[in-house]
Amino acid sequence: MRLPSGPGRGLPALIATVLALGLAGCGGDDSPPAAGPPSSAPAATGGSLDARNEFAGIAAVALDRRYAALYSFTGGDGNPRNVVATVANDGSWRVDIANGALGGTADVSIVHNQHGVYQCSLSLTGAPVTPGCVHVAEKGEKVPSRYDPRVQRLFRQWLPVFTDRAAALSVSAVKPLDGAQGGTCYSVDSSAAGLDAPVDIGVYCYSTDGLLTAARVGFGVLKLVRQVPAPATVQFPGPEVGGEPMGTTAPEQGIASQPETAPSGAAG
Repeated sequence: MRLPSGPGRGLPALIATVLALGLAGCGGDDSPPAAGPPSSAPAATGGSLDARNEFAGIAAVALDRRYAALYSFTGGDGNPRNVVATVANDGSWRVDIANGALGGTADVSIVHNQHGVYQCSLSLTGAPVTPGCVHVAEKGEKVPSRYDPRVQRLFRQWLPVFTDRAAALSVSAVKPLDGAQGGTCYSVDSSAAGLDAPVDIGVYCYSTDGLLTAARVGFGVLKLVRQVPAPATVQFPGPEVGGEPMGTTAPEQGIASQPETAPSGAAG
């Protein structure tokens, strides 16, 4: 098994603390729907060359930032949901996304550690689930699109591209997003006509110490609610198992919607 040892499986106490102190009921019946993405981009407030250099610098700071934080994410359906992002002191990270798999009917976690990238089933919304984690990519690789909830990409995946001043990006400083908890916001677009964008284009907001405070991309809006200090490492919600990871779309009738629960034979 490749799992960290000890009693930390399941939702870690640190994450539970973030949830308890933060957005109680986000995504529940008592939460008012968050406003969807504005139809137009915020007005630019700075030169693109200066903004590109500033953005690369703050992205470099963000690469070294360690934290656990609760966010509110509103996708295309207009319903807010909880997202908990943890970047541990040892460099491992985990992003828990409520209703992030199986067409919005299952909670999902993406975990990255020294052994690779895992997709895990868990319960953030109270649904009965047997937690389990399936290896989906090697260390540093992307989650295959079929299983990719996408939200986790906003925290770590694009930072190396943001720091690369030679990357085909056009960056402008823009007004803060509504509801963002401080920070400086930048509009990020591709500067290579006819080519796929190297990142999720949109608006990214960072505090001066490198914490992502808000983002607006094509698939939704993310806003910081609360943060606490980072743990030493991240834990899996459950054991590593075999079987198929959860897809992003709703399962067909009669097809299993959770990973197999038998532990895999992988050695750690």
